[in-house]
Amino acid sequence: KSFLNHTAHLSCYFPNSQKTDIKDLRVFWQKDALEVVHEVYYGQEIHDNLSPKYVNRTKMDMDKWTLQLSNAGIVDEGQYTCIIQHRDKGSPKVIHTSECLLHIIANYSQPEIAQLDTGEPKPNTYLNLSCSSRGGYPEPKNMTWLISHENITYRRMHHMDVSQDAVTKLYNVTTKLNITVPTNTLTNISCLLHLGGQLGSLVSVPLGI
Repeated sequence: KSFLNHTAHLSCYFPNSQKTDIKDLRVFWQKDALEVVHEVYYGQEIHDNLSPKYVNRTKMDMDKWTLQLSNAGIVDEGQYTCIIQHRDKGSPKVIHTSECLLHIIANYSQPEIAQLDTGEPKPNTYLNLSCSSRGGYPEPKNMTWLISHENITYRRMHHMDVSQDAVTKLYNVTTKLNITVPTNTLTNISCLLHLGGQLGSLVSVPLGI
């Protein structure tokens, strides 16, 4: 995983790599088995065969056997294959291949609750709320409303509207809530954005009514 616009590190470490002289090796990095991302030819980094979008963006750390891909974008997501050939009696022989799946992460803004009605909410009338979060990646799992009063918290999940920017590929998400304004008790309403996997959740500032 790599954050958007940061440097991604793709490992190609293999057994006995420290005992192998880089001058005896050819190292290729390919994306989706189509594009040449980086090439080291018997100790020298060469750029003749690179796909244009990777020119001046890649660098091989020879000590850690790691490819550094700068300014990682969503278009860079995909599977990368590292192929290492050893010069064996003149003819190159493949001694190692490894694959790496790159996922890009962009942080969503803190979810924000907005009141869709004008004026002060009155008891026993309906209150229309929306919760929005912007500029994140990948697409989140869902949004949950947390409604707390008298030490009890209810969870309500409604349809999440998702839109993706055609250029940046970042997502904006919104969900809506229609709730009856309580009569005699303070109610706190929060909105929780579930990002999925190990990315956790983001919560809004509570709205008190």
